[in-house]
Amino acid sequence: MSKFGRSIRIFLADGSPTGLRHVEIANWSGQALACPRSRFSELGNWEESKRPGVYFLFENSAGDNNVAYIGESEDVFKRLADHDRKKEFWNEVIIFTSKDENLTKGHIKYLEARLVEISKSADRYDLENSNTPTKSNLPRADAAAMEEFVENIRIVLGSLSHRILESVSSGAVQIIVEPKEDSLINYEFSFKVSKVIAQGRVTDDGFLLLKGSQIAHRSSSSMPGKNLLIKEQMIADGLLEDKGHFYLLLKDKLMSSSSYAAALVAGNSRSGPQSWKTSEGENLKVIEERLVSKT
Repeated sequence: MSKFGRSIRIFLADGSPTGLRHVEIANWSGQALACPRSRFSELGNWEESKRPGVYFLFENSAGDNNVAYIGESEDVFKRLADHDRKKEFWNEVIIFTSKDENLTKGHIKYLEARLVEISKSADRYDLENSNTPTKSNLPRADAAAMEEFVENIRIVLGSLSHRILESVSSGAVQIIVEPKEDSLINYEFSFKVSKVIAQGRVTDDGFLLLKGSQIAHRSSSSMPGKNLLIKEQMIADGLLEDKGHFYLLLKDKLMSSSSYAAALVAGNSRSGPQSWKTSEGENLKVIEERLVSKT
């Protein structure tokens, strides 16, 4: 992940933030076009869409399990026209091509393979790709340039609200005793209730419930309905192992808030800021108030 600031320019072709958008990063030869499926025909009017490049098909749903497909083509729009006829799941496409037209078939095959690899590792989206693409062999300098291209793709996708290339724990940093810049993400929290204990961290995306946390076996009527559905889905997906008196979380789970995370752990409604505490006994709310008072 880049440690430096970046300047991103998003041009709204018709003034709509959800319409066709052209995205650039300062001093980058790449570019992106984002388009809802309902406006797909308009994409063909952009010459940038007919160059060699890679693309993402997204299904944006209200739930946690979003779906995506990653592909490449020497004429992206032509390939997408085929997907428009044959693939039903997607409702948004984002394509990446080059302004200088220097992306070769070898380059885009390399990009496709790396993007699929990173997306599978991040495990935020269910990939519709049936095959794992083979990464082309590039000269060392070209491979380094493509890795920079991948990083810029990650930044652009994030700015367009798609974190497909970022691990759920990417917003949580390694815990340090005396952080130079005090921030909530520098703390690890735990929550003990009814003979279960869980650990978590604040991230840029919400609250990360850490692998190895214990989840109450029973859920009371006061537990938020959304949490009950999440818990049932986690059991169905094999993310919770039944240990008799509690469930064991087998994989980090990102929750939208500390309160939803606490409610999932306890099996009933809870205040996250009051429930999650550091090893020194400070709860999240106290730390939040202290940090705000310093500004």
